[in-house]
Amino acid sequence: MFPFSIIYGFVTQIRNWAFDIGLLKSEKFNVPVIAVGNLNVGGTGKSPLIENLIRLLHKNFQTAVLSRGYGRKTQGFLLADDQSNAAQLGDEPFQFFRKFEQISVAVDEKRARGIKQLLILRPDLEVVLLDDAFQHRYVNAGLKILLTSWNELYTDDLLLPAGNLREGKKGAKRANMIIVTKCPAKLTPGQIKETIMKLKPEPNQEVFFSTIGYQKTVIGQDAEIALSDLSKYKVLLVTGIANPKPLEDFLRTSYIDFEHIEFGDHQILQQSDFDLIAKKYESLPQKLKIILTTEKDYVRNFMEVNLPVFYLPINAEFLGEGDKFNHLIKDYVRKNKGDN
Repeated sequence: MFPFSIIYGFVTQIRNWAFDIGLLKSEKFNVPVIAVGNLNVGGTGKSPLIENLIRLLHKNFQTAVLSRGYGRKTQGFLLADDQSNAAQLGDEPFQFFRKFEQISVAVDEKRARGIKQLLILRPDLEVVLLDDAFQHRYVNAGLKILLTSWNELYTDDLLLPAGNLREGKKGAKRANMIIVTKCPAKLTPGQIKETIMKLKPEPNQEVFFSTIGYQKTVIGQDAEIALSDLSKYKVLLVTGIANPKPLEDFLRTSYIDFEHIEFGDHQILQQSDFDLIAKKYESLPQKLKIILTTEKDYVRNFMEVNLPVFYLPINAEFLGEGDKFNHLIKDYVRKNKGDN
């Protein structure tokens, strides 16, 4: 597939060149805009980082999240309200809306149009978080955060379709910050130095490292179970995410006995899929047993299913320099929100 990657790379390079010289226009807004994204296709931990940013900002700044709403059954601009669901918004925006009532959550495949609509409906907005928008150059975000997974650095990858890169590695130069996600919980100074050497950041770019943090309880419709008690259960793990391996590894290291049914990323389950899950669950001989999934899968597929389904919330935990990251984010918003 490498010859096709050359063609794909040429097309993306021409597109970026057109933005760089002004043939294609990027809009800048009089409100702080933080774009979070990646060069690789697949999960790099964007949702946990967006949630970290929401927790960091929403108490002091009027905050909105704007996403394209991947996998939704609607089109155009939509502002989340009490009648919204995952089918209308997409699983990740709906997850944000459920967890953070104090913020505005909207979806629009055209981000510039979405920001304009948000500012009309929420004129007091002080910061907009763009989810999965690193390649969406029609908006000139004031702060661009690029994510790359520890085991799948963009510097080690190839362009689509031979690899998983959405655009060439030079695209990383647009980022203000690079965050290496899904790292081991303990990194040596040597590992950090080696990774930074691979990334070759620009002098103006900050590099941070984060790992996946798992909550101490799994949450169901009407109950919670302590994570420490899950070793007493037989767990049927059901996922529809890009990379479930970190979750599998975590369950194994936590001595949790599980069997795994794996679906495609963002897959909306059909009745036949639910029948398969129910049949597999019933076949488990243990008395203590549950179905476990991710929070993203839960809001997309399991909120109204009559099965004992629980989800395990996660968050992004910085390794070493979380305070510096928080300071840089807040400082950017404070310095720019006055333009609104």
